[in-house]
Amino acid sequence: MEKIIQIFQNNYQMFLDGTIVTLKISILGTIVGLLIGMVVGAIKTIPKQKGGKGVIQKVVTALLNLYILVFRGTPMIVQAMLFYYGIALFYGVQIDRTIAAYLIVSINTGAYMSEVVRGGIISIDKGQFEAAYASGMSHVQTMLYVVAPQTLRNILPATGNEFVINIKDTSVLNVISVSELFFAAKSISGQTFDMFNTYAVVALIYLFLTTVITQILRLIEKKFEGPESYELQMGNQMQI
Repeated sequence: MEKIIQIFQNNYQMFLDGTIVTLKISILGTIVGLLIGMVVGAIKTIPKQKGGKGVIQKVVTALLNLYILVFRGTPMIVQAMLFYYGIALFYGVQIDRTIAAYLIVSINTGAYMSEVVRGGIISIDKGQFEAAYASGMSHVQTMLYVVAPQTLRNILPATGNEFVINIKDTSVLNVISVSELFFAAKSISGQTFDMFNTYAVVALIYLFLTTVITQILRLIEKKFEGPESYELQMGNQMQI
């Protein structure tokens, strides 16, 4: 334990910088991935069209299904290698590693969240769609004002879980030399030749991050449930 503390004290700045990069990539990647998932999920739940629109819809849906299949069916570490080095090889463009990391995590998260969002949309009672259409709302208006708020509430646990997964999965980005937490550990262990204690520190940091964030997300979920306000409203109605 003394060696673990010593490793942390001697290299806390590198651990801190790596942790900040990990959190930045995870937070932004999850947010952008959720937005991608909302768009893809909404498109995939559009009612079937006829004629030319129906053909376009089938083509778009097929492309989206291919996107989901590829990014859910391959490891992020492989995606990072192909994306970062592939762009440099085929287009001669050397993009910043951190920007590449943001894009990889966002696109990967979007593939997973699209199916989560689709399931959340499907779970909404069909009567609400019919009521919205009957009141004169278009499909887009129905999705924005009726379905989206309920879907976001329903998929909150899955979104939080994806955020926690992203915190851990950013470790694979060390293959393109992104200076996240795991990459910092590799650098420190290379300098100190103390692999076990260095990675023990990293394991504790990851455990701390995921535990704290999980507890925060649970509090947010409880806040969204709002059982107390619901009971208060019911009570007021009974008094009236």
